[in-house]
Amino acid sequence: MASLILKMSISLDGYVAPPDGSTEWSEAGRSPDGASWTLDTISNAAAHLMGSATYARWADFWPGAPGPFAKPMNELPKLVFSNSLQSADWAETTIVSGDLADAVTRLKREWPSGYLLAQGGARFARSLAQTGLIDEYRLVIHPVILGAGERLFTAPLTIEPIRTTAFSSGAVAQVFAAHR
Repeated sequence: MASLILKMSISLDGYVAPPDGSTEWSEAGRSPDGASWTLDTISNAAAHLMGSATYARWADFWPGAPGPFAKPMNELPKLVFSNSLQSADWAETTIVSGDLADAVTRLKREWPSGYLLAQGGARFARSLAQTGLIDEYRLVIHPVILGAGERLFTAPLTIEPIRTTAFSSGAVAQVFAAHR
């Protein structure tokens, strides 16, 4: 059975997006060692899970993008969760509709091996967290205070620390296992 990992950037004060939805804040704390950690997380995934808003942004960017992230982003299977998206033009993309918890449970049970990596999109990530199906949280905490915005967690959740990786720029990757 595959596991589900959620990788998200988060501000020091716990927000995953500012009120205006911009993404520039996540550049604070970026570094080569942080990029290497992220590339390893992405490259070793069996598939990428995302919501339709993230899909729309990434499908416009990744197919023609250069650099080391382009290969895993383009070649690995992508599962887009949407009840309204009718077609997907980005290679290796499948649209998944219906109940999120049922679909993720089925995917975890049926996926041949490895881990399913959910990334990006505050609403999608929050919905996944609410299902209780995330096995591991990989949170990259950026050295920035947003003060307001979208939170990942909206209810108490007990998680178990697994490891911490401090990057040269001040960002920190905190890996937690879901407490079952």
